[in-house]
Amino acid sequence: MPSNRSVSDAPITQFINCRILRDHRLQREDLWVREGRILDPEKLFFDEQGYADKRVDCEGSIIAPGFIDVQINGGFGIDFSQASDDVSAGVSFVAKKILEHGVTSFCPTLVTSPPAVYHKVLPQVKVHGGGPHGAGVLGFHLEGPFISLEKKGAHPEQYLRTFRCGGVEDLIEVYGSLDNVAMVTLAPELVRQPIVLFGLMLRLLSPPAGHSVANLSQAEDAVQTGASFITHLFNAMLPFHHRDPGIVGLLTSDQVPAGRTVYYGMIADGIHTNPAALRIAHRAHPSGLVLVTDAIAAMGLPPGRHTLGQQVIEIQGLHAYVAGTKTLSGSIATMDMCVRHFKQASGCSVEEALEAASLHPAQLLGLGHRKGNLDYGSDADLVLLDDALDVKATYISGEEVWRKGP
Repeated sequence: MPSNRSVSDAPITQFINCRILRDHRLQREDLWVREGRILDPEKLFFDEQGYADKRVDCEGSIIAPGFIDVQINGGFGIDFSQASDDVSAGVSFVAKKILEHGVTSFCPTLVTSPPAVYHKVLPQVKVHGGGPHGAGVLGFHLEGPFISLEKKGAHPEQYLRTFRCGGVEDLIEVYGSLDNVAMVTLAPELVRQPIVLFGLMLRLLSPPAGHSVANLSQAEDAVQTGASFITHLFNAMLPFHHRDPGIVGLLTSDQVPAGRTVYYGMIADGIHTNPAALRIAHRAHPSGLVLVTDAIAAMGLPPGRHTLGQQVIEIQGLHAYVAGTKTLSGSIATMDMCVRHFKQASGCSVEEALEAASLHPAQLLGLGHRKGNLDYGSDADLVLLDDALDVKATYISGEEVWRKGP
């Protein structure tokens, strides 16, 4: 067939023998990629009379959008909340390692820390795309220190803060800057002036609610002011009560503004949330469920003592505790583990499990127009999986960045 490369002379890759996740269902069709974006084959054939320069035989694999982890504290011995002179090297190391778990972009997460840590860590890591060097960074997730003392979880009490000035200036005082920050987890009951949430929204941040004793009314006020995410649902918040369901009640609240979706993180590691609670959340509000690992430095390491920010963490089996206590402190699960456990525990479809790790986090961050889906024009960040949802290969911008060995 003659070629007319009037649109672009860049090479075209055709993924064949695959099932691709598009329009919420697995479809047996090919996937076409050029210049890091997904192509519409009809336009390619009829407008350009184009053809594939390279074919990738997927051998029956599932192709899903690359996974996006919006809450990961570190891994493989790296703790993002530890100030050093080369924080970016640690973030890059984790970014490279999580490719094998299907993660193509992520939000490095800092737990409650003294201001000096934020002032040193935050300037060192910029938002950037992914590639062979590792998963892309979508911006920091700052979890604390503006959180509830009663629901601090593993966060060190001595560094918790309240709002003194009443506005974004409190955040700037603690963090130094909100550049390259994607999310700031706040306890809604601490925010006495809506200007805090408005200020975050104006900076295009997504202010989550978490580590909180907020009642439902306070949580609804936060959502109406701009909050859009619940940090690790059920963990570090008031338990559900039938007369006042607290933050959990946002899943079925009739006070959420029209056209808005409240998203919520779930640590589907089989430890942080009972399978029955996972099923309740998913069945109540499936379109808002976002899988997060909440992984700490001990992910990928043997049992023993490790760190999470200013705390010492002890790994016992699959549990991560603040040393000397039974307080859970993040997980050691990988994203592909969470996807598999979520599907098994909830009984959801393969498509739902995959979208909870890709489409929903992309939508949460306002990136649904280019990430988290395989629509024409979207970024060609892909994960190839077998029927057991084990990762076989990972692609960023259409280029292979990791493949499972024989």
